[in-house]
Amino acid sequence: MRPAVRPLPRRAGAAALALVAVLGTAGLAPPAARPAEPLTALVNPFIGTQNEGNTFPGAAVPFGMVQLSPDTGHATGYDYRHERIRGFSTVHLSGVGCRIGGDLPVLPTTGEVTSTDNARYAASFSHRDESARPGYYRVRLGSYGGITAELTATARTGRQRYTFPATGKANVLFNAGQALHRTVSSTVEVVDERTVRTTITGRGFCQDTRPYTLYTLTRFDRPFASYGTWNGDHVSAGSRSSSSTARNGAWVRFDATRDRDVEATTAVSYVDAAGAERNLRAEQDGFDRTAAAARAAWERRLGDVRVTGGSTALRRTFYSSLYRSFLSPNVGSDADGRYRGWDQRVHRARGFTYYQNWSLWDTYRTQAQLLALLAPREARDMALSVLRVDAEGGWLPKWGYGTVETNIMTGDPVTPYLTNAFHHGLLTGHEEEAYRVLKKNADGVPPAASPAVGREGNSEYIRDGYVPYLPERPRAKPGDSDFHEGASATLEYALADGALATMARALGHRADADRYADRSRAYRSIHDPQTGFFRPRDDDGAFTGPADPARSPGFHEGTAWQYQWLVPQDPPGLVRLIGGRDATDRRLDSFFAYDRLLADPARTAREVWVHGPYDYYNADKYNPQNEPDLIAPYTYLSTGRPWKTTDVVHAALTLFTDTPDGMTGNDDLGTMSAWMVLSSIGVYPVQPGTDVWGLSTPVFDRVELRLDRRWYPGGRIAVSAPGTSRTDRYVRSVRLDGKPYGRTYVRTADLRRGARLDFTVGPRPSAWGTGGQDGPPAVR
Repeated sequence: MRPAVRPLPRRAGAAALALVAVLGTAGLAPPAARPAEPLTALVNPFIGTQNEGNTFPGAAVPFGMVQLSPDTGHATGYDYRHERIRGFSTVHLSGVGCRIGGDLPVLPTTGEVTSTDNARYAASFSHRDESARPGYYRVRLGSYGGITAELTATARTGRQRYTFPATGKANVLFNAGQALHRTVSSTVEVVDERTVRTTITGRGFCQDTRPYTLYTLTRFDRPFASYGTWNGDHVSAGSRSSSSTARNGAWVRFDATRDRDVEATTAVSYVDAAGAERNLRAEQDGFDRTAAAARAAWERRLGDVRVTGGSTALRRTFYSSLYRSFLSPNVGSDADGRYRGWDQRVHRARGFTYYQNWSLWDTYRTQAQLLALLAPREARDMALSVLRVDAEGGWLPKWGYGTVETNIMTGDPVTPYLTNAFHHGLLTGHEEEAYRVLKKNADGVPPAASPAVGREGNSEYIRDGYVPYLPERPRAKPGDSDFHEGASATLEYALADGALATMARALGHRADADRYADRSRAYRSIHDPQTGFFRPRDDDGAFTGPADPARSPGFHEGTAWQYQWLVPQDPPGLVRLIGGRDATDRRLDSFFAYDRLLADPARTAREVWVHGPYDYYNADKYNPQNEPDLIAPYTYLSTGRPWKTTDVVHAALTLFTDTPDGMTGNDDLGTMSAWMVLSSIGVYPVQPGTDVWGLSTPVFDRVELRLDRRWYPGGRIAVSAPGTSRTDRYVRSVRLDGKPYGRTYVRTADLRRGARLDFTVGPRPSAWGTGGQDGPPAVR
């Protein structure tokens, strides 16, 4: 059951009110048109909170530093199946697969403070008493006499409002020593009669990492009646401070016998305590005004995409996916522009906002492209922030959290991320700077003193054409090792080289462009002609591991079946390698269980493709729950069967619903949500890091994207497919800007100038897009 969302009050539009004023109310005027439903009312923040989607339902604004949300005991925060809330903490990431964030869980209670472990003092709750919308969360706790908690947020602050039962012992507990990650040390201080300050140092994300520090300052709307702290299990009434490398915290108490509402604002900073104080002063406002501003910010953001057609459930799913696509990366600089760089020194962002949290192995495939279209100002600042990581930390990031590198995942995701920004015109004035650091990254390996692993296997890759699979090789640095996933690392390096070749050629670096384009064919070096699939090779060049492509090692979170399609830089070459269009088509059909899919697409998606959120291995079928084969359905564009792309994409879209288990896999900071949005529109980035977008049948009759004219002179993209449906889903023809168009892809330049794509659809496949040159081209 979809949790209830508190509706907005409906108000007549200004034009309707003016008409009534002129014509009166004696029945002469027609009834005023019912105002359109707010798009925020279509968003269900609970989607993905069950079945390891790992999303959070709490309050945030687009790209905000703060995500104030309940933690129920799940590794990444909230699980819809749980029945107790441990606290409302300040920082979360949407859809990550490992513990991180959850700093400073705060919980309202009543009575004496006796327990200091949030797993023990957690409060019960029911989904019947819980609701959420973008920028706002509310729950009535079943424990402690029934306390209502409401949450909202600004970019750098989280605001709480607690309504207590009538009691003289209304408490708010600040747990500085417990979080979702490992807390290294924490300090909590009752600064004055209204203020609590904390400093929290944590570490860890999938594996051990360098520590980072978060500073918070919380100010209440009225004085405390009393307060105290705890250290371990020992509670000290009247104590003002506590520091520990274990569990510690503070509590403040109010007399709520008459005034039962307590409001507080928590500001955070990754710079210092003064930064949290400045953020609090800059963004403090009343709760209701803050909640209204958050909702307005989301309404503006969602309003850049307008859809016509489709069921209400489909629109809810679509706008909820769009919402999640805008949750990260996150603001990292304070209100005064200061931020803590990857050299752990304080810097100031001048002329841009500094962002952090880089799930690049995931987001370079979908979310980066969606943000480039719909949030180009922020996407430019994000790209500039990545360049600052290199300038201050010495190397480009792979998977960055806060102020540190985690080195999680493999390959070279930062290259297609930045080359995508380049092709969208977001690096204007910084093109050569970006190219210089990308070239350094593509041709080298970080020094031993650097915390980054970069392209760890680059020396061998450049020398031999592949990254060797060396599973017994010790990790040189915390995080993942490319040598442990040599086959997929080779494919990821080659993809990145192809993307960099396009940037080099556009900037006039022709020799480099030829060199990187040649290296982008390195995928051929791990193709085993005996099996017809990619296989890892050892440092002597021999293919290694089981020959069965469903059980081959050396592929990160996937199999050779799933990774065989990760050659977007050279689709024609991949097709030739497999044995031609017909042979590739047959292998795709097997991979997607295509015959079964045609008979029952939704059941095939759920029973044949999906086998648990973390079941990555020992499979010969499509895994729509993880990133490596997200691009696979679009390979049919290169076999001359574009209608099969539509069949598979539309089947995969059935995995996205408007229920708590309506995510496919972890959202990974908007990656899966962006896949849903782009695939629903029918325009998908089939060649990440370049300027090529594949086409498939939209699921809406019409979609309009409003673009920022500073970056996109055309100001909009319009995609129409009148009558599109489950039965009438095949493209009969396409017109681009009014002219017949036979290719199955468009270029970023087409989108930037304001493309109008008109699909004519019908019940049967047609000859559209079936020519030998109609599919996406190879990088040159």
